[in-house]
Parts: sequence; C-alpha cells; structure tokens
Amino acid sequence: MRVGVMMGPERGRYAAKVERLQADAAWAEQAGLASAWIPQIPDDFDALTAVAVAGAATSRIEIGTAVVPVQPRHPIALAQQALSVQAVCAGRLTLGLGVSHHWIIEDMLGLPYDRPVARLRAYLDVLDQALAGPATVAVQNEYFRVNQPLDITDVAPTPVLVAALAPRMLRLAGERADGTILWMADERAIAEHVVPRITEAAHAAGRPAPRIVAGIPICVCAEHEVDEAVERTNRILAEAETSPNYQRLLEHGEARTIGDILAAGSPARIEQRLRAFESAGVTDISMRVVPIGRSREERIASSNRTREYLASLGGEL
Repeated sequence: MRVGVMMGPERGRYAAKVERLQADAAWAEQAGLASAWIPQIPDDFDALTAVAVAGAATSRIEIGTAVVPVQPRHPIALAQQALSVQAVCAGRLTLGLGVSHHWIIEDMLGLPYDRPVARLRAYLDVLDQALAGPATVAVQNEYFRVNQPLDITDVAPTPVLVAALAPRMLRLAGERADGTILWMADERAIAEHVVPRITEAAHAAGRPAPRIVAGIPICVCAEHEVDEAVERTNRILAEAETSPNYQRLLEHGEARTIGDILAAGSPARIEQRLRAFESAGVTDISMRVVPIGRSREERIASSNRTREYLASLGGEL
C-alpha cells in the first residue's frame, strides 16, 4: 500500500501560500512519500494550479488533485489545464475528478446538480479524447457538442481517478477511470461497498484492477490524547458530513463521523489501523495530518511528530 499525504488546504496568510505549498511538497518528496494530494476547497487555491506549484518544486513524487469538480469547467478547458500542468510535473500528475456536492454546485455556484452520473459519463467522453494526444476532439453526446483541435502533447499518460461513493458512480469509475479517490469511507465501507463494485466494473470493461485511494486523518499522540485528536478532527474536518453523498456512504460502514476514521495514538496503534485499510482493499492512502494542542507551538510540535512518523514509512506500508 502506497503512502501519501494530503496538503494545501491549511488556512493562513495567502501571501505565503505558494511558499508553503512548495515547502510542503519538497518535504513530502524528501521524506520519501509516494504521493501528495491537493483538494479543491471552495474558497481556497485552484487545485491544479497548486499542483503546478508543487510540481515545479519537486522531481519524483506523484502529485494529484483530490478532487476537481467537473461542472464549473468545460472538459476541453480542464484538459488544456491538466495537460499544461502535466508538462510542469514531467508526467507526475494524477487527475482526480468528481461531481462534488449539491451545496457547492447548486447553492454556491448556481449550476444544476441533476443526473451527476450521466453528466460525468458525457464529460469523460470528451476528456478521454482530449487527454489521448494531439488531435481534433470530436464528440457529440447528450451534454456536449465538441469539434476542437488540441495540440498539447501529453508527456505521459494522465491517470484519471473518479471520486465515487454510490453504486452507479463506482461502476462508472471502474469502467472509465484508473480508480477512485475516497473521503469519509471506513474499512467496512471500502471492503464491502467500494472495492467489489469498482473492481467488478473494471474487470467487465477489460481494465486493470483499479486504484483505491483512501483519505485518512492521522495524528501521532499519547493514548490519553486520542479523544482530543478525535474532537479536533470532527471540529476542523466535519463540514462535508452533512452532504447526502457522504451520509449514504457512511451507512455502508461503521463510522458515523470523520473522527471515527481518524488513525490516532502510538505509531503501533496507527499502523494497525492502516493495515486494516490495506486489508479492506486500499491501494493508496492520502494522510491528512491533524495537529493537536492548545497553543500554536504545541500544534506545530504535534504536526512534526506525525510528519516524522509518515517519513519513517518510506512511502509504502
């Protein structure tokens, strides 16, 4: 199981955002981690731009989006941006896509959130051609009429992961993508709901076994601090729990909050939890460091302890 880190969404002075992204990406690469994943937060940096910043500061590590919502971007525009970023990353970009949530697409952006699976399938019709290499992208389907020459050479094939939570989206991810990237999925939900559906669809489509990338909060701490870590995780990461998409996913597992998915405690206890995800079928983990402490200094020290543990894994578990 490959070990990666989630980076980029930390709040703070935006004048220093680029420097922090570069420093975090350089640390992840120097620590030997396999991958770094950058989420698309509604009020934060554009994820693909952040990947380009991180890619320019590194030379080896895979860098992915987790994930870019498709509705606000025409697939040709997204392909042009992704191919451009892929050139910056010298072939290390993995493009994570998703249909996001109604409270972002409808309530924030005023765009329709109907028939997300059909929309994404039509979107992939265009994107697949656009990422395939210099040619004219010619697609007519229910949502797009495209006849667009595109002369950007993909320096390497761009893997595409689809954020898939429900059965139909998991089937689409298996049929059309290289795997899925998850959030709010515990071991049982992954083993009994995600893996069987996406794997069966990939096999039926003649595709290789899909990647299963699980987003997992992590905090190295003393045993008596685990409850504090759970509380902080629920406080800073629980916004998405109100989404119906995540609520339906939680019904397939035992977790009820993001704090229930947190891997916290001693390194031995954390490894035991991570091994459970591996046994569930996870191929990659994206670790979201959750620092604890009352003061800024204590939280920095906590973050450094967790980072040291991640570095000790050497990119693989």
